[in-house]
Amino acid sequence: MQTATLSQPETMTSSPSALSRGFSFAYGLGTYGLFLGTFLYVMFFVLGWFVPTTLAGGREASLTEALLVNGGFLALFAVQHTIMARTAFKRWWTKIIPAQLERSTFVLITCAILLGMVWQWRAMPGTVWAVEGTLAHVLTGIALVGWAVVLLSTFLIDHFDLFGVRQVVRYFRGLPAERPRFVERVFYKHVRHPLMTGFLIAFWAAPVMSVGQLFFAVMCTGYILFGLQVEERTLVGEHGQSYRDYQRRVPMLIPLGRRSS
Repeated sequence: MQTATLSQPETMTSSPSALSRGFSFAYGLGTYGLFLGTFLYVMFFVLGWFVPTTLAGGREASLTEALLVNGGFLALFAVQHTIMARTAFKRWWTKIIPAQLERSTFVLITCAILLGMVWQWRAMPGTVWAVEGTLAHVLTGIALVGWAVVLLSTFLIDHFDLFGVRQVVRYFRGLPAERPRFVERVFYKHVRHPLMTGFLIAFWAAPVMSVGQLFFAVMCTGYILFGLQVEERTLVGEHGQSYRDYQRRVPMLIPLGRRSS
């Protein structure tokens, strides 16, 4: 878990060229702009608002084709996140990709997968449940709260570091990279992964749960539960005993109450 509390910068030993700094800056900011558009589109795709293709719709296809295409994109997303977010992969990857562009490239590939998914999503007809009236409004409100928790959680760690902007800005300014430190703030005092809690709320709080959305929610929930086991091992490796203490005190996803140390 990364936070916005950062270590003090170190002195630069060499200055990158103006071309390198300018390219990195444009690449990082362009990727961040793509992320913002992708995030909004995927949110509306899940909510079923404003966009031509939603979880309840998509291209007509057989059930087998729908399972293969939809499941394939979700599996590709899971594999990319499981591999590319690991420390060992980053050490190898930054021998090919400049270190200041590592995170932006991760975000770019993520956006490409998500945009491909919403473009190629196959229809899975059928409705699992549908509610109307006040309950429907309540569920929609809960889903929006989930999306808000997702976005706010990124700022409680370090939004601009998470999406690669801080890295390219510091590189552009000729400053060394900073490594965020582990700090508990707001949501992170109650659950270790509030961003994932927000996603689970957003995916499951649906007034109309189509077969397509159920498939999406089940697949994403499975990946979250699996991916967090891998992520926890990485965080223990990065933060050591402080994170082990945090694990003992704070639940992973459901705020069941802060435990004593």
